[in-house]
Amino acid sequence: MAEMKGPTKAEPAAPAESPEGDRRGLLEHSREFLDFFWDIAKPQQETRLQATEKLLEYLRTRPSGSEMKYALKRLITGLGVGRETARPCYSVALAQLLQSFEDIPLCSILSQIQEKYSLQTVNKAMMRPSLFANLFGVLALFQSGRLVKDQEALIKSVKLLKTLSYHQNHLQGQPMKALVDILSEVPESIFQEILPKVLKSDLKVILSSPKQLEVFLLAQQRVPAKLDSLMGSINLFSEENIPSLVNILKVAASSTKKENKLPSVALKLLHLALKENKFSVFWKEVLEEGVMKKPCWPSSYMCFRLLGESLPLLSEKQLQLAMRGDLIRHFGEHMVTSKPQNLFKFIPEISTYVCTFLEGCQDEPKRQVAMMVAFTSITNQGLPVMPTFWRVTRFLNTEALQSYVAWLRDMFLQPDLDSLVDFSTANQKRAQDASFNVPERSVFRLRKWIIHRLVSLVDHLHLEKDDALVEQIARFCLFHAFFKTKKPTPQIPETKQHFSFPLDDRTRGFIIGAFFSLLQTLSVKFRQTPDMPESGKPWTHRLVHLADLLLNHSRNVAIVTPFTTQQRQAWDQMMTTLKELEACSSETRAVAFQHLLLLVGLHLFKSPAESCDVLDDIQTCIKKSIAQNPRRSRSRAKASQEPEWVEVMVEILLSLLAQPSNLMRQVVRNVFGNVCFHLTPRGLQLILAVLNPEAQEDDNVVVTDDTDEKQPEPGEVLSNEEEDSESEDSKNLASEAESVDSEDGEESEEEDRDKDVDPGFRQQLMDVLKAGNALGGVDNEDEEELGDEAMMALDQNLASLFAEQKLRIQARNEEKNKVQKEKKLRRDFQIRVLDLVEVMVTKQPEHPLILQLLEPLLNMIQHSMRSKSSTKQEQDFLHKTARIFMHHLCRARHYCHEVAPFAEALHAQVERLVQQAGNQADASVALYYFNASLYLLRVLRGNTTKRHQDDQKLQGADTATEPNNSEDQPASCLNLAFVTRVYSAALESLLTKRNSPLTVPMFLSLFSRYPVICKNLLPILVQHVAGPSRPRHQAQACLLLQKALSARELRVCFEDPEWEQLIGQVLGRVTQTLQTLGEAQSKGEHQRELSTLELLNTVFKIINHEKLSMDLTALLGTLQSKQQKLQQSLQQGNHSSGSNRLYDLYWQSMRMLGVQRPKSEKKNAKNIPSDTQNTISMKRKKKGFLPETKKRKKLKSKGATPEKDATSGQNAVTEDATPSAPGQDQPPSTGKRKRKRRRANTPSQVNGTPVAKSPAPNNPTLSPSTPAKTPKLQKKKEELSQVNGVAPVSPIEPEGEKHHEKALVAKKIIRKSPQSALTQKRARRSLVSRSPSLLQSGVKKRRVARRKVQTP
Repeated sequence: MAEMKGPTKAEPAAPAESPEGDRRGLLEHSREFLDFFWDIAKPQQETRLQATEKLLEYLRTRPSGSEMKYALKRLITGLGVGRETARPCYSVALAQLLQSFEDIPLCSILSQIQEKYSLQTVNKAMMRPSLFANLFGVLALFQSGRLVKDQEALIKSVKLLKTLSYHQNHLQGQPMKALVDILSEVPESIFQEILPKVLKSDLKVILSSPKQLEVFLLAQQRVPAKLDSLMGSINLFSEENIPSLVNILKVAASSTKKENKLPSVALKLLHLALKENKFSVFWKEVLEEGVMKKPCWPSSYMCFRLLGESLPLLSEKQLQLAMRGDLIRHFGEHMVTSKPQNLFKFIPEISTYVCTFLEGCQDEPKRQVAMMVAFTSITNQGLPVMPTFWRVTRFLNTEALQSYVAWLRDMFLQPDLDSLVDFSTANQKRAQDASFNVPERSVFRLRKWIIHRLVSLVDHLHLEKDDALVEQIARFCLFHAFFKTKKPTPQIPETKQHFSFPLDDRTRGFIIGAFFSLLQTLSVKFRQTPDMPESGKPWTHRLVHLADLLLNHSRNVAIVTPFTTQQRQAWDQMMTTLKELEACSSETRAVAFQHLLLLVGLHLFKSPAESCDVLDDIQTCIKKSIAQNPRRSRSRAKASQEPEWVEVMVEILLSLLAQPSNLMRQVVRNVFGNVCFHLTPRGLQLILAVLNPEAQEDDNVVVTDDTDEKQPEPGEVLSNEEEDSESEDSKNLASEAESVDSEDGEESEEEDRDKDVDPGFRQQLMDVLKAGNALGGVDNEDEEELGDEAMMALDQNLASLFAEQKLRIQARNEEKNKVQKEKKLRRDFQIRVLDLVEVMVTKQPEHPLILQLLEPLLNMIQHSMRSKSSTKQEQDFLHKTARIFMHHLCRARHYCHEVAPFAEALHAQVERLVQQAGNQADASVALYYFNASLYLLRVLRGNTTKRHQDDQKLQGADTATEPNNSEDQPASCLNLAFVTRVYSAALESLLTKRNSPLTVPMFLSLFSRYPVICKNLLPILVQHVAGPSRPRHQAQACLLLQKALSARELRVCFEDPEWEQLIGQVLGRVTQTLQTLGEAQSKGEHQRELSTLELLNTVFKIINHEKLSMDLTALLGTLQSKQQKLQQSLQQGNHSSGSNRLYDLYWQSMRMLGVQRPKSEKKNAKNIPSDTQNTISMKRKKKGFLPETKKRKKLKSKGATPEKDATSGQNAVTEDATPSAPGQDQPPSTGKRKRKRRRANTPSQVNGTPVAKSPAPNNPTLSPSTPAKTPKLQKKKEELSQVNGVAPVSPIEPEGEKHHEKALVAKKIIRKSPQSALTQKRARRSLVSRSPSLLQSGVKKRRVARRKVQTP
């Protein structure tokens, strides 16, 4: 803010004003008023607006005061500050000020601006700020809304803007832009008067810059008669003016390059061309042949934006001219060749223009269809450049949408390539042969795009309104995907559709993929619709009936892949089964089976051989499930050799999940959710076998990969550079393969050099070299070198050998990639199979088979966490498995209750899980195993509780006298002794092993859920509180025991004598541990001391709460004997991070035993009177205080009042203080240290009892700065320090002193007047600090001399 402050300080020196009076007026202004101007210039918009509003409110209360004059001057000064970001802020504030106070004349403000920033007298350094100050001043007048009403000020402002327009280097056309904005709002009468002053009659001057032309266009729009009288009739689109217009448009495009918007002059030229009926000249000669002749990106973007703005303004004929010229071809080339980041920025902009056009002509479907057809016709070698999923189609009305779909259908059947605006990029022209530009290739690319556009249109439709249109698209896709016409018939409209280019297999494959993508869209979007024609049947049901209709019309329609007799029988049987399911459609299971049948039936057209067997198995399972008596128990079912129907259904669902189809995945989830109640153990094992991490391969399940045949989704944007010709693809693949092979060869050779060389290849290499006599020995040094023929033969042999080795390396790499791909596919299949587990856990949480999922899920989690793979797929698999295990299984509200037959196995499983948790290497994995054991305990205990509650309901009042705690009952399912033994071993492992994966929170969770088990484990904890255990384990035992004893649920399990005996045992073990209190050397020992004292405090609270009678004499003696060690440890700073906490816990225990914490122990250095000052000064020196040698001791007693001297008997002066010389003129002191000595000395409490006041004035035990404290205040402060775990504050620097000093200072400031000596002294000091160094040196010399006089 230095730039703002400088001119403000210079303001009082302005001529014709009194500097002294201005300075006095500035001092009268409040700090709040002056801060408004600082906040106005801040970069935050909210801060600026709030400051402006507050300034206006402040000025409204003082409209005629000096504040208004100062505000105007300050705002005018801010227009020319050095910081460019602050100038617009002051301009906006000045505009709002002038708008609020209309009595301020604008001419006077403009005169002040011109006087302050005169362009004639300003120097060169201040020229740029002065120019911007004048510009922003005029803008402030204009933004106030009063400039167009004040003709005098308007004329002066226009003259000033004309003067500023000559300074192009600094302002860059901004004055002319402001002039155009002002002229666009002035009345016509004033405009006619001003026009000769702002516009010259020379046409060359008008066509010299965009702003001059914009003024001319504005005048022609508003006052054409005055313009004709001034310049005559002018044809702006004549041949001689077109080059100038082209240059102006290019300059305007470059000027708005960073703003990403259309120049206003271009839009005004378009309006003028439309008005004068010169649109064709403007579009063809100015834009396409002028601006786009040598296009650059700013000019291209300007033309594209101008095209978007012109769409609502053009007639149908003009629209055809604009959408079929060179400009639209250049637009298509830009869509193809631009980088993705630029394309993604520009497509939304074009989409906005098209949306605006479509919204504006909702009542004109022909114009909407013409627009959509025009953009669809922009093709790159047959492929439209616009994305298949284009959101602008949602603005089409029903009639326009039907017409557009009909046009797409006709173009698919009989492509009219001549009606397309087709182009090829420069790279395509260089790289492609003439054989590529064949109609068949363009037709294939066009049809592939059209079929995906038809599917994407369904996402924007509402079934209630466009049901017929959706059915047309679905029938079209189904018919041309799987059928072909033999003879037209009126019953099937699709048979009347003929192809000008026959459909090939590649195009039909794309149609099949688009059809199943359409099924996915229909199943998700139109799942429940009340207005379906066929009694609310799903779309798959309607399409299956359509397919059956087509199959029955064998005379007119033929299937592309004919069905065999078995496949046709499977289809007919499926239709019969569907009718049977419709009879019981009220059942959710029947609906799920129906969806599965429909979907698999439609897949029969895609893969007949595979789907036929699956369809037969599904129908068999459906019949058995319907015929089965639902009331018959699973245990009473007859054992047969053939598998259960649900097992077959599980195998079918697993095979369907192997297909990469989201629709199939949803249907499988739905079906399994309805049949999982009937799941058998073998059916569950089929699912778990797929998820087994130890199984490397699964021969029963084949995971299909359709990446090569996978069709793009409806929302996917097709690549415009895609080449679909086989020869071109083969060339590209060959070149890429060569480069990849060379790179792979180099990498593989480097790997082979790093690894061991293949011994077979080494032997072959040695044989070749020996055969060529290339290996010379020691004895044949004189042997002649090889000849040329021998060298050539050797080279050929070596080349063939290395070529074979390279092929072997490539085969090895391909095999490795294949294995990785299979592993990825298998993992993806396992992620989909986890859906079945999730459905099973959520839909049937009380099923007994749920208990068999625990260990397989744990094995999967353990294997995934141990694997080193960090791919996203592995992470997703792990997260999904963990979520199912923790959230859906362990934390479920419902669980299995029928566990009596296998209760023994569950107990063994609990033991096994706890042991596995203790054997893990990672605590996070152990947590999953431990939670699984807690879940099994919950199942066992929950079953007992439920049975006990049922018995109570049956027996009535006879069982009312039994205890409520079901865990105390002789449990038939929960063996409490067995479970206690299991968890006792685990707890022993935690408290004895050096690195145990078990943690304290695990057992805390066990204790909180099962207090009876906690009761049985307490002796182990009590045993490990003291003894030969490691300190860390003793600390863990103390922590567990402390949390357990604090639980209310545990107290209910104990009788009073047992509880008192337990508390006594705990006190004994704690007393034994406290023998080493204060002797900690390691971190573990220190943590043990803290945990022991926390446990002791908890025990004390229990004793006080329940009023138990305990002998605490030995414990008190032990604690008192450790007081000296703890105090020494605290003073030495050992383990400073927790020493204060330990000391506080110690005194909490002592206070509960009736011993108060002595305050003298905190800091007892005050007992030595001779060393008091030195000790305090040394400690204050460490905290940043001045040493005693640097203090001015004369000032301490200078400010004493007569009243103070009269009572000086109680405030003795210290030995170091010296009396001041009489008549010495010294500045007044603030009195801070003097006030400290004025306080009465009060003795402190010793051992919790107040000491009687002593009449002696000098108490050697207290510092002069120690304030008096009452016993209640001291006790309250001590309790707060104990609760917060913070050591009490030292009496040397009490906290209450600061508040007392603040109060005294506040009172003293209130009593002083504004002209006090203290204020004058501070003013002198601030003035000296801002004065030059010479004055400061003189002040320093006087200070040094004064100190010498004061020193005795």
